Amino acid sequence: MRKPLFAAALLGLMTAAAPAPRTEVAVFAGGCFWSSESDFARVPGVMAMQVGYVGGHVPHPTYEQVSTGDTGHREAIRVVYDPAKTSYARVLDAYWHMIDPTDAGGTFCDRGDEYRDAVFALTSEQKRIADASKAVVAHMPRFAGKPIATQVFGPAPFYAAEGYHQDYHDKNPLQYGAYRISCGRDRALRAIWGASPADARVARR
Repeated sequence: MRKPLFAAALLGLMTAAAPAPRTEVAVFAGGCFWSSESDFARVPGVMAMQVGYVGGHVPHPTYEQVSTGDTGHREAIRVVYDPAKTSYARVLDAYWHMIDPTDAGGTFCDRGDEYRDAVFALTSEQKRIADASKAVVAHMPRFAGKPIATQVFGPAPFYAAEGYHQDYHDKNPLQYGAYRISCGRDRALRAIWGASPADARVARR
């Protein structure tokens, strides 16, 4: 009877000592955060997401406050990913294909500063990669003569949005689906980037 007990104890010690998977975080403003979450849910290597409000000058704002456009916040998403399965450059590449980088007034049907897209780099390395990636986008023939409006910032305060906004596309599929269709987001993205993200790859490092 001792061997099974010893083996079980040893397995328990090995399990307890196993290091937790390393994760990294990226923050993006991409217009409606319901759509950002829906889109990032399909990106390989993404482990978790949280929608919220980034930047601004009001601590812990509410959705109603941000929606006025007076707090300086943008709707945003905090993406947790596995660096063993993907990279910041790949996650950033996915982000570009979720937005119109030439739109300075909002994102698709959602207008106003709170819906303007931006990259919020959390480290100097993320900032370097984001700036280089933006330069690649700016030189794409599809954007010739169109200034890239997407801004690249350093770290900024991120405040989680209310619970009913989290996983909205999963919890309210009919309402979200109707919103997405009426907004014309997918139709616009196909016109900008082509039928598939592979048609306009930005970075794959």
